[in-house]
Amino acid sequence: MSERKQILVTPEEMEEQRQYIAELRTRIEGKGLKYHIVTYGCQMNVHDSEKLAGMLHEIGYAETGQMQEADLILFNTCCVRENAELRVYGNVGALRAYKQANPNSIIGVCGCMMQQPEISDYIRRSFPFVDLIFGTHNLYRFPCLLLQALDSNTTVVEILDSEGAVVEHVPTRRAKGVSAWVTIMYGCNNFCSYCIVPYVRGRERSRHREDILEEVQDLAEEGYKEITLLGQNVNSYGKDLDRQYLFHQLLRDINGVNGIERIRFTTSHPKDLSDELIETMAECKKVCRHLHLPIQSGSNRILKAMNRKYTRENYLQLVEKIKKAMPDISLTTDIIVGFPGESEEDFKDTLDIVEKVRYDSAFTFIYSPRRGTPAAKIKDEIPQEDKKERLARLNELVSSISHEKNKAYLGKNVEVLVEGPSKTKADVLTGRTGTNKTVNFKGDPELIGRFITLRIVEAHVFSLVGELLKDA
Repeated sequence: MSERKQILVTPEEMEEQRQYIAELRTRIEGKGLKYHIVTYGCQMNVHDSEKLAGMLHEIGYAETGQMQEADLILFNTCCVRENAELRVYGNVGALRAYKQANPNSIIGVCGCMMQQPEISDYIRRSFPFVDLIFGTHNLYRFPCLLLQALDSNTTVVEILDSEGAVVEHVPTRRAKGVSAWVTIMYGCNNFCSYCIVPYVRGRERSRHREDILEEVQDLAEEGYKEITLLGQNVNSYGKDLDRQYLFHQLLRDINGVNGIERIRFTTSHPKDLSDELIETMAECKKVCRHLHLPIQSGSNRILKAMNRKYTRENYLQLVEKIKKAMPDISLTTDIIVGFPGESEEDFKDTLDIVEKVRYDSAFTFIYSPRRGTPAAKIKDEIPQEDKKERLARLNELVSSISHEKNKAYLGKNVEVLVEGPSKTKADVLTGRTGTNKTVNFKGDPELIGRFITLRIVEAHVFSLVGELLKDA
């Protein structure tokens, strides 16, 4: 049996895509064409958009932040929550007049939503002005599909039913800065009853150690100081490969790469977080003291209905191990409110676990049924008003704990990697601590990309305010 039997894309196929890029470059040369990508969803989608941008730059398109001046518009979609889908429909529909005024422009819709046949069919029928529709599994074929769209009077559609391949060496254009995303695996095998991800992203496929380390080394040479390793469940990394090389071993190898100063990763499934990983995090200085560990619910009854494969007791024991190994760890989580059948007692169990763990922050959501998942078949009898009321109570508790934990930083000196200007104030810079706390401060833009020490002078719910030390 081959070590990575799921790899189907051959060097010849990738060479074919490079030839399509060359042909497109010749065709658009001198035309000054621009592109605009709208990205919905998680970091995986953001990184996919970086690959689409990389291919477009090799073709010769330039990026524009203004959709209305773009010659090519791509919507990279997410189907994890209903609101994201509705925004896609609204934003695509709003381009009907734009397409009429710019008939030679290209409008494409791609990503997770398109892996659902009924949705890609709906897009094609409802928005016939869309030129190109493709899914997550054939992103690397974008140059070929774009060439077809330029030459076609009808919508070009290519959706692969199977997850197929892990594809290396796709051109990537990352956002400027000090931090970079690195995908280490694709797909998910967990099949939580509420989650559509395994159906649209496929089963777990890990990249080879050599390919990941080569990418990380390249990023270090390009000047990136921090990387975030991505996967639907990074704790499962390597389990689909024949050789015994798992996530904690990968972390140790990346920890040894010169030039990379910080390592983050997301997301971790509690059932797969091993003692070896906890030990590795505690021992490797570059691995940040921050762990995103989704609980989803504090009720054992609801956790079982969600098919999460752990109990609240298991989770709390795991948290105890983590805090014992790393007392300064920052813990964040995901929580779903209003899962079908959730009683007031179930919800109180969730509040109780938030009190016990004392998360630094949490992403909280009202349950959103996803067509095709087991949970979507469960009758939902919880009134929407009750769901909203529970979410408000949960957010109030999470915010009060977050604020209290942030206030513990007052007067302390922290090391911050300066990421860039604040999004809200022109004269303020922003960065993060190793525990993933956002710190805003006034300073010279020349500090961007550097590690500096700040004294914390203000603590808010979602951020800290720091001052440069006089001798900095």
